[in-house]
Amino acid sequence: MTPRPRLGLRARLLFAFALLCVVTAAAVAGGIYVQARNAILQRTQDATVQAVTSRLEALYPLRSAAPGPTELGEIAAAVTDQNSNFAVAFYGETHSPVPSPPGDLRPGGRALLWDLGVISPELRRVVASGRTAWQRVVVQDSPWLIVGTPLLIAERGRTTRVSGIEVYTARNLLPEQLSIDELATSAWRTGGAALAFAVVLALLAARGVLRPVRELGRAARLLGEGEMRTRIAVSGSDELADVARTFNNTAAELERHVKQLREMEADARRFVADVSHELRTPLAALTAVADVLDEEAARLPEPAGKAARLVSQETLNLTGLVNDLIEISRFDSGVAALTLNEIDVAELVRATLRARGWSESVHTELPPAVTARLDPRRVDVILANLVGNALRHGEPPVSVRLSADPHWIALEVRDHGPGLDEAVLPHVFDRFYKANAARARSEGSGLGLAIARENARLHRGDLTVTNAPDGGAVFTLRLPRRAHDPDGGPE
Repeated sequence: MTPRPRLGLRARLLFAFALLCVVTAAAVAGGIYVQARNAILQRTQDATVQAVTSRLEALYPLRSAAPGPTELGEIAAAVTDQNSNFAVAFYGETHSPVPSPPGDLRPGGRALLWDLGVISPELRRVVASGRTAWQRVVVQDSPWLIVGTPLLIAERGRTTRVSGIEVYTARNLLPEQLSIDELATSAWRTGGAALAFAVVLALLAARGVLRPVRELGRAARLLGEGEMRTRIAVSGSDELADVARTFNNTAAELERHVKQLREMEADARRFVADVSHELRTPLAALTAVADVLDEEAARLPEPAGKAARLVSQETLNLTGLVNDLIEISRFDSGVAALTLNEIDVAELVRATLRARGWSESVHTELPPAVTARLDPRRVDVILANLVGNALRHGEPPVSVRLSADPHWIALEVRDHGPGLDEAVLPHVFDRFYKANAARARSEGSGLGLAIARENARLHRGDLTVTNAPDGGAVFTLRLPRRAHDPDGGPE
């Protein structure tokens, strides 16, 4: 399953700042909006209740304790002012006439008709119990405040309620609603401005944070590519400066260790090369002695003859090991060079097999007229190692197959033995590695395949190994048809 791409640090900073700003602005603006809205409505409500109560006090004494519609109408008209658009008075089920409100009281150009159904039964019950109450309703998309109060009079030093007279006045809240809408619009504008300001701050903060982070990433990439002298300029004393100092200290320590390791590796290679060269002279003398012993081994008594043959064989093995070590040291020191010639690849393969007496033992598939510019000595070393390993450690038939395209040639060496264990395949070309568990014990040095691969890479090619589906190991040598020397130019 493909992992979802994560947001970059810049995007996350922007998102965090924007979210913080939006939440803060929403909380502050929302709180101010709610407080202002409640304050406006409360002030309007209190003013309306105070005005109605004051006007009702001026109606005493009443002409009748049981007023009819006409008297109720006079009471309703008495409490109506420029703020209270109209009013209605109740006495039981009798109510004053309900007039149409004067003028246009809401946007849209239509007159709003009053409906007594907007006075809820709950409001009437509260007012009938002797308390002043109010409610906000919406009539034809217009907000209204309805205030109900009982008509009270004072008798003998105490306040009593005249039997059942209730007065309700309605005030249009459209001006207050417009003021509240303006507050909401201002809150949105303030939030938008705060969001834009937060984005600008986030960009500046991201720039300040990401610059050292990008510099740290660039330095880490250079360090990973081997630029051990890479350092970061340290400025300030914050956490990022501490990270930069830590990186510089780590890079300096890593440079010191790498330098030590390289010096140790160079010393080890130089030691191997020096020892190998120093051994060549005594080995030459030993080889001459071993040749004499070989010639005399048949005439010596059996224990002495066996010892002479053993000394001769081990001298040859030691000579091969020293030669391999010298060859490896040339590759390590970078002095190995190609001697390029235009050659017939098929003929080179035949010559390699013929020189070692393998022509009858190896099956070949060599198309004619395949030429390439290669170093014949080094290709001969590769082929000799691959075919020799197949004959010694594999099972017949052993085959060599040549294929080519306009730019590359491929030589495939295959045996039909048990193949290589899967755990062995990644280590076949390691130096001094011997696959004892998969093949018979080798008398070689364990450097042959490593040298073969180095020779292939010197040609800008490669050497690989795999197991055939029907058994056997398959080594494939791929070389460019126009090889170049290690310095990059054709010889």
